[in-house]
Amino acid sequence: MDFGIALALGLLGSLHCAAMCGPLMLALPVPPGGPARFIAGRSVYQLGRVTTYCLLGLIAGVIGQSIFLAGLQRTLSIGLGVAILFGFLIAKKVSLSAPVVQLVAKLKTAMAAQLRQRSFRSLALLGMLNGLLPCGLVYVAVAGAVSRGNMRDGIFYMAWFGLGTVPMLLAVSLSGKLFPPTLRQKLNRAIPFGICLLAFMLILRGLALGIPYVSPALVAGIPASCCAP
Repeated sequence: MDFGIALALGLLGSLHCAAMCGPLMLALPVPPGGPARFIAGRSVYQLGRVTTYCLLGLIAGVIGQSIFLAGLQRTLSIGLGVAILFGFLIAKKVSLSAPVVQLVAKLKTAMAAQLRQRSFRSLALLGMLNGLLPCGLVYVAVAGAVSRGNMRDGIFYMAWFGLGTVPMLLAVSLSGKLFPPTLRQKLNRAIPFGICLLAFMLILRGLALGIPYVSPALVAGIPASCCAP
């Protein structure tokens, strides 16, 4: 179920991503060689972006596994859920710190250098760099990946999130147009519901209420469903 939430979060959030990163995708270099290479280049860019998400999932999984082994997974899950809700409420009131601004400037400089190239390698690097740009939705997904408690599930969680964003963003990069503002505004209203749903799911998981798959009871720190013969 958690992977389904990750996919849904990616699908819902992709329109927001299209609005924020649409100009970049429209400015992507075009490899020489005709329509087939144009489509392949756009796909390589998306693959690079999802690859970065998977690497973030690996890091999140390592952190989650360390906390899991310490027996703090319930506290972690509840804490992440509360943090997501709190962050959602104050997100518009918080500005980026100076180190983050400097990091973004360096990323944009590196991306500008790749935009002058016309190879699949540059498109893959652009996608990977884009995946590192500050994004609230990515942070929410990473929080979900941490709660999985192991490296493999952390990677898969972020992979499903990334795949959820691909259809919309690939369509934007292939069409050469952004989606109409009216449609973007309507679908953007669904994003808060996805964020709040993930937060409540994390809190429910941490409460260990004995609800299979949603809030399983823990036996020696392990979900009871995993202990069944």
